[in-house]
Amino acid sequence: MLGSTHGALTTDSSRARVLACGEQPRLMAHGRPDEPAALDVSGRPLHADVPDLDRFFRPRSVAVIGASDAEGRPNTGITRQLADWAERVGARLYPVHPNRPSVFGIPCSPSVSDLPEQVDLAVVLVGDPLPVVEELAEAKARFAVVFASGFAETGEAGAAAQRRLAGVVERSGLRLLGPNTNLNAFERFRDDLDGPAIALITQSGHQGRPVFALQELGIRLSHWAPTGNEADLETADFLSYFAEQPEVGAIACYVEGLKDGRSFLLAADRAARRGVPVVAVKVGRTETGARTAASHTGKLTGADDVIDAAMRQYGVIRVDGLDELQDTAALLARARPPRAEGVVVYSISGGTGAHVADLAAEAGLGLPVLSEAKQAELHQWIPEYLNVANPVDNGGHPVGDHRGRKIIDAILADPEVGVLICPVTGPFPPLSDRLVRDLVDAAEETDKLVCVVWGSPVGTEPAYREVLLGSSRVATFRTVGNCLTAVRAYLAHHRFTTAYRSPFDDAPRTPSPSYRKAQALMRPGEQLSEHAGKQLLRAYGIRVPREQLVTSAAAAVRAAGLVGYPVVMKASGARIAHKTELGLVKVGLTSASQVRDAYRELTDIARYEGVSLDGVLVCQMVEQGVEMVVGVTHDDLFGPTVTVGLGGVLVEVLRDTAVGVPPFGEEQAREMLAGLRGRALLDGVRGRPPADLDALVEVVLRVQRMALELGDRLAELDINPLMVLPRGQGAVALDALAVCR
Repeated sequence: MLGSTHGALTTDSSRARVLACGEQPRLMAHGRPDEPAALDVSGRPLHADVPDLDRFFRPRSVAVIGASDAEGRPNTGITRQLADWAERVGARLYPVHPNRPSVFGIPCSPSVSDLPEQVDLAVVLVGDPLPVVEELAEAKARFAVVFASGFAETGEAGAAAQRRLAGVVERSGLRLLGPNTNLNAFERFRDDLDGPAIALITQSGHQGRPVFALQELGIRLSHWAPTGNEADLETADFLSYFAEQPEVGAIACYVEGLKDGRSFLLAADRAARRGVPVVAVKVGRTETGARTAASHTGKLTGADDVIDAAMRQYGVIRVDGLDELQDTAALLARARPPRAEGVVVYSISGGTGAHVADLAAEAGLGLPVLSEAKQAELHQWIPEYLNVANPVDNGGHPVGDHRGRKIIDAILADPEVGVLICPVTGPFPPLSDRLVRDLVDAAEETDKLVCVVWGSPVGTEPAYREVLLGSSRVATFRTVGNCLTAVRAYLAHHRFTTAYRSPFDDAPRTPSPSYRKAQALMRPGEQLSEHAGKQLLRAYGIRVPREQLVTSAAAAVRAAGLVGYPVVMKASGARIAHKTELGLVKVGLTSASQVRDAYRELTDIARYEGVSLDGVLVCQMVEQGVEMVVGVTHDDLFGPTVTVGLGGVLVEVLRDTAVGVPPFGEEQAREMLAGLRGRALLDGVRGRPPADLDALVEVVLRVQRMALELGDRLAELDINPLMVLPRGQGAVALDALAVCR
């Protein structure tokens, strides 16, 4: 379906350099005209420039270093491809070879220094590209593509060579694509297609072929960026650039590893602000996939749950297969925004309708029951004994005459209906031909989404090849699964962008008053004791129980009287990680004698286990609530991340957690909780009162602030359990483990 294009935003085109975790600023990015560089409180950038890639995709001059026209040489075919491409884009071509006077009749320059002008783009086809890249940097070339492999994907020696290559680029104004890339950017794109286009980013060129082939189905492609090892230009650079191009309706990505987490977030944020859908396959869901991707591109794949959270927070639609990538991107590029979220399944078979409706509901799509008035209207053309509540079963025969179009129009006229899905499990001409013609004609006259699943395994039928594929207003799929995946993504994308507010706008830029208190508690390279860990929480306004640290049995009795019975007693020391397993926790003590005995037992166990104590904690006992865990870990790509989930002693067994990548706001924190399998526990089950959800969200946001401000100094934080009390009573951190970097 045709959709509106996205307006371009004029930006400062100077080069963006976003910081990896822990790095110092090199060249800060702006992202908006005339806006000064901005960092968040952790020292990471809040804006990134959009790189000016116009002269990469449409250069005025192209140099081919290592050009050849010798029969049987690999570079000959590449040179011919680049010559054809340069002619199509109107660029002057300059072959470079030290031993050839000409290539394909074009005069050859012996070296880069002999080029007649400063070139926009140079394609380097030699085995050792470093000296050539140095010459290009000296000659002030704007862009270079390094085709050669043998870099970070091959091991440490290759990684060192890639670092040298990146160092040359870093010291110059040259931008480099590759190494270990290919020439997909210079493919022949069809110029006879209109409507919003798909822009494609792939780290493996071959993996983009299915999306590129969409042109044969009438779907326009505008760009292809094969990023390879990303020594310089990376996925995020092209993502930011494509989001600004008015002809781009969606961005499709195949990603093996991200170069820098923050740069990816800033690029995804730019696309989200502009409502440009981004659909991505990200390799590395399994250990095998992650290991293979690393060997291919030589980069970190990142912890998959963190990658997943980052993409979800910024509206990147993650799919698994290349078929899903092409179908979802095609729909999102071309479909207009939904008028309603209701989905109706319309078929000629009750069995087909029931099956697809079942799958749609399982996929999370809303299938509203059509009103009695609407059902009565449909029964004018459909026999009374057939179900038309949704799914709509027409019985077959009505599609062969005037009734077929009337049924479709009546469904689309329902204000609750935004999407019509018609599965055609197999061709049955002439009825199927008439059905798809009616669907195409109806789609031309509505602004609602019409989807057809053409289930025939043959795919050569005229109804499919000529009618469905000839329409730019009907979204056609070959499988029900891909259709439902794409429709779900379509509705979710527009829901997301309608409510989107960039978390970078509200990210803290200056330390809070809590930061100074926290600094005094940090012990570099050490694990803090529970008592010190709780002081860290208290510094950030996170509630902890009443407690006292004591070093004698008599002091323990006095503390219990002040704290109030019943009490909990725990051994406290910097190297104690699992107190319960060691028997270093005593619960429900109600008398002075129990407190004395508990103190002696705890200190005896500690001596026997060789555990050093700084004392024994006498704590208020908190019982009524839901045990949760909130923590901070450090991700190699994204820096500090925040985890929340079901807590207690079974946390490692249940593994019911959600991850947030700072910065994020209150709504994202609530969405993290909504995604937990045990979310119902917070709402109250088996007569228990609802938990104080607002207090839990507040703790998550305070922990995020701590993670941002302490940054790389805090390696790990584990609040477990965080007891979330009944609604209105708050949340209390009963235990805390903190590790300093």
